[in-house]
Amino acid sequence: MGNQLDRITHLSYSELPTGDPSGLEKDELRVGVAYFFSDEEEEVDDRTPSDCGFTKDHSPTEEGPFSVSEVEYSAFCSQECIFSKLRENEDLNVYSAKTLLTMCKPGDLLELVATAQAPHWAIYEQDDQVIHLHKGEIRKDSLLEISNGRHGRIVNSRYRYRPLPPDLVMQNAAGHLGLSSEEICWTNSESFAAWCRFGKREFKAGGEAHSAEQQYFLKVHLSGSGVHTLVFRSLEDMIRERRRVDASGILKELSLVNGGKE
Repeated sequence: MGNQLDRITHLSYSELPTGDPSGLEKDELRVGVAYFFSDEEEEVDDRTPSDCGFTKDHSPTEEGPFSVSEVEYSAFCSQECIFSKLRENEDLNVYSAKTLLTMCKPGDLLELVATAQAPHWAIYEQDDQVIHLHKGEIRKDSLLEISNGRHGRIVNSRYRYRPLPPDLVMQNAAGHLGLSSEEICWTNSESFAAWCRFGKREFKAGGEAHSAEQQYFLKVHLSGSGVHTLVFRSLEDMIRERRRVDASGILKELSLVNGGKE
């Protein structure tokens, strides 16, 4: 991947994908860096179709589109919206893996969803192959196999950052195939897949410098109980908490603004 810099000189430095095969930044200005792998990653292949939260009216074999019950979010950094998952603003419908394959292009960001489980993210390569972080390893698998009854969708616009060209997205993903555990610095499938697509170091564990001025605000839109706002020092911390909410439905380690409701 060493020749990438010549091809993306139009991007700001903060958006450049790393050239280091381990994904580690060599920037001496990074403070408090502590790369680690978290074993919180969801078990994408250990659930049966009946465990995925679909009723008999929406079985895993249906093509879709249809909706599932999900927590909705929006996120901001320095008053700029950086993430949005709101049904009123976008299509949150999901499709069977077989149907999803007909919609994908190389470099697309995919999300597989199931009730009471953090979504699993992957980068679509070609045919039915995706590259993803699973069980501590960056690997290539068949989407049809790893979906195991889950439905999914394309989430290229979920994060509001400027994406890299598709060929660089694929280079980022393929260049890390086979790495595992201590060799990687992403704590979940979402952070890895999003880094591949956007090239922002903030998706890495310990990948951004903290400052008193910079804060991330996650707005959790809960049906019937208003909007709860949580505050975080880093993008990675925010992602981890949101995924815990998706998996458990419970807000943990709350840092609420103005009592947490708006």
